[in-house]
Amino acid sequence: MFKNIADVHSRLGSQQYIASDEISTVVYLAQSLCKPILAEGPAGVGKTELAKVWAKAIGAPLVRLQCYEGLDESKALYEWEYAKQMLYTQLLRDTLHNILGDVTSLADAAKRLAQEDDVFFSDNFLLPRPLLMALTSDEPVVLLIDEIDRADVEFEAFLLEVLSDFQVTVPELGTIAAKHQPMVLLTSNNTRELSEALKRRCLFLYVDYPTLEDELNIVRLKVPALRPELAQQAVAVVQQLRNMDLRKVPSISETLDWARALVTLNAREIDEKTLNNTLTVLLKYESDIAKARRMMGDGGSARGGYSR
Repeated sequence: MFKNIADVHSRLGSQQYIASDEISTVVYLAQSLCKPILAEGPAGVGKTELAKVWAKAIGAPLVRLQCYEGLDESKALYEWEYAKQMLYTQLLRDTLHNILGDVTSLADAAKRLAQEDDVFFSDNFLLPRPLLMALTSDEPVVLLIDEIDRADVEFEAFLLEVLSDFQVTVPELGTIAAKHQPMVLLTSNNTRELSEALKRRCLFLYVDYPTLEDELNIVRLKVPALRPELAQQAVAVVQQLRNMDLRKVPSISETLDWARALVTLNAREIDEKTLNNTLTVLLKYESDIAKARRMMGDGGSARGGYSR
């Protein structure tokens, strides 16, 4: 576990994650206060990566629940392995015959089988999904609930119970409490408003696009083969693109992809030809690409970004 805020910053840095003072502070408080973190911000700014490096920094397993529209309790919590139950039933056919041999009606058979519920609904047939895996782990884990804003409101309401008491109820088995309270990070791209009840249970962290200096440090750390002057030039271009009215501005991961592409192409500088040929690494919509080429080629604000 982390000793203090400086230890958080240092150990996340050892995993090649440049954490701001705010991020380091919130992670330390989450550990100390046993509170989940709700990290909001644009897509691709390092929210998911934070959970991954957090787990690595403390040597804990990472359990990830990827949210999506239609995600329900059974897919997130547990399922019964019905095929395995049926196979077990076939293997125990003779035993079942002995149990039911003297019954005279379906009602009596059902009552007799009800007494054997524990055989068919036990841990042997329980298939844990991410939430139950995190609660029943024999060691503390980091639980990543990714893109919670994509899940339905009903699932968010179910999640409140898990985050409040760190226990769940399986009707056939009863209440299962966490062996170790997991460290929880929820991420949101803010595509819909989350409930106040969920936010109350969490420490809030807003992760924005990095400053030019921070992004340059990230590029130097992640793509050391990129020449320093070219890295400076590349980050300046990305920062300019983020100031444009685009449908989707480049994320940090796309900046790194572009940096690696420049290394692969043995680029000496980001001239107009290089920019035009590689702009699709940064931008994902034709309208954005056309707008960027038009604005970057007008001789105006982009002159400091690349050589013409």
